Amino acid sequence: MIPPKPPARADRVSLLRYARLFREDILSAQPARLYRAWMAEFRTPFFRSFMVNQPDLVQQVLKERPDDFPKSGRISEGLRPLLGESVFLTNGETWKRQRRIIDPAFEGGRLKDTFPAMWEASAAMVERLKTRLDAPIEIEAETSHAAADVIFRTLFSIPIEHEVAGKVFTRFRDYQRSQPLLNLAAFIPLPRWMPRFFRKDTTQNAAEIRGLITQLTEQRMAEIRAGTAPDDLATKIMTTRDPQTGEIFETEEMVDQVAIFFLAGHETSASALAWTLYLMAIFPDWQDRVAAEAEEVLSARSDFGLVSKLRTSRDVFREALRLYPPVPMMVRQATCPEHFRDRDVPKGSQIVLSPWHLHRHERLWDKPDEFDPTRWGTENGKTCQREAYIPFSAGSRVCTGAGFAMVEGPLILSMLLRSYRIEPVSGRTPRPVAHLTVRSRDGIWLTLTKR
Repeated sequence: MIPPKPPARADRVSLLRYARLFREDILSAQPARLYRAWMAEFRTPFFRSFMVNQPDLVQQVLKERPDDFPKSGRISEGLRPLLGESVFLTNGETWKRQRRIIDPAFEGGRLKDTFPAMWEASAAMVERLKTRLDAPIEIEAETSHAAADVIFRTLFSIPIEHEVAGKVFTRFRDYQRSQPLLNLAAFIPLPRWMPRFFRKDTTQNAAEIRGLITQLTEQRMAEIRAGTAPDDLATKIMTTRDPQTGEIFETEEMVDQVAIFFLAGHETSASALAWTLYLMAIFPDWQDRVAAEAEEVLSARSDFGLVSKLRTSRDVFREALRLYPPVPMMVRQATCPEHFRDRDVPKGSQIVLSPWHLHRHERLWDKPDEFDPTRWGTENGKTCQREAYIPFSAGSRVCTGAGFAMVEGPLILSMLLRSYRIEPVSGRTPRPVAHLTVRSRDGIWLTLTKR
């Protein structure tokens, strides 16, 4: 059985048709030849775009010369009402300063310190699903709930049932449904003074989310001043000074960062876990292997040391991230003229890096469309993991929470499969589409029974 992927379009369509496809579903808008191409060019009347799949060029953009290829504003325009000047959207010295403050919260023993909160959120999900057995459930809604719970427990030491946390989760769900990945600015370079044409419900939801996050942030600042703040990620970030300037985040800037932590840590984790559970449903032999490992490991211990023992779960989760990378495409901008693969790349061109295509590239991976967690032990798998696997980006802009995600995902997966057997729902094969992350167009429907 081959896991589903969206159909590719014909190689040639009009610009208007392409823009409409792109807005509806960025994945189906792409031609099939991109799964074999090393590089492809796309022209509009306003800009030129180059998709790069050749590993050495990907490395050049992300690792060797990141300052020459900053993040493009074409994607960020649609996210700015929610994310403001967060580390996800900024470039240059502003971004470097933000990372100097944020990164220490995710280094070394801090990941170990957050593990109890992850365990509690995972156990809460297992308990919550006891009332949902033996009937079809839309699993993306459940993984979203669990991922949001992890974020609030690790960031602010509060569960998702907390009044403000629950409101943020609900409003963010509404925001996700109202916000396409791209808006008009993705295709037409608008001047700074021109309105950005955001939908009214998008801006309203963004404003309400930021207002709720501001409440949490101001409360935490008061606790820090009083010496009563818990030792969690929010406290660590809010008390860390930039080693070069001595500055800390002010309230508004901390709100920006919390917004992206919630977006990146909740939306992407929910997507990855939902697709992993679907893969387990259609590959029951692998499901049983993960369940057997979980029973052996989780019965023996509940501390951070168990993470290294969940090898099968980790390989399964890694393979799900390959087939369904939560962020399907990343866009950078060339700050000077370039020459890639005998083509001139003008200054200002958009450089598209696509984990979706790179992870399924037919000239790089053995059996790229097949689900095979054993590939990570093969020579091809090891080579591709180094050169063609970027679910968390790579280089200096690699996701700060990458290590966090690689603990959270296998842990929740193991705890769920230890307790429940998962089966697909007949006639409900999911179709991947890209909204803020790779989700299913009509949800991912599974049936859980007690194991």
